[in-house]
Amino acid sequence: MAEKKKRDPGPSVKDAEVYEALRDEGASKEKAARIANASAAQGRSAVGERGGEAEDYPDRTVEELRHRAAELDIDGRSSMTKDELIEALRHH
Repeated sequence: MAEKKKRDPGPSVKDAEVYEALRDEGASKEKAARIANASAAQGRSAVGERGGEAEDYPDRTVEELRHRAAELDIDGRSSMTKDELIEALRHH
């Protein structure tokens, strides 16, 4: 079986193992680096305990989704449907 090629995330990523795991799960480079650096600075368990308080995207209104997309500066958000907004937010 072919061995998986290890990607070098670069010197700005502080926890390469977490970064690689997140990238393998489909996270964007930006999101993976942000989480990997937080886990390196604060500890993996501390980062893992955060979150879980926000509503699921399907339970939000289109207006709420557009507001969140604006916070993340997602292009084309004003003309997106609810499903398109959810997809864009999940893969940002």
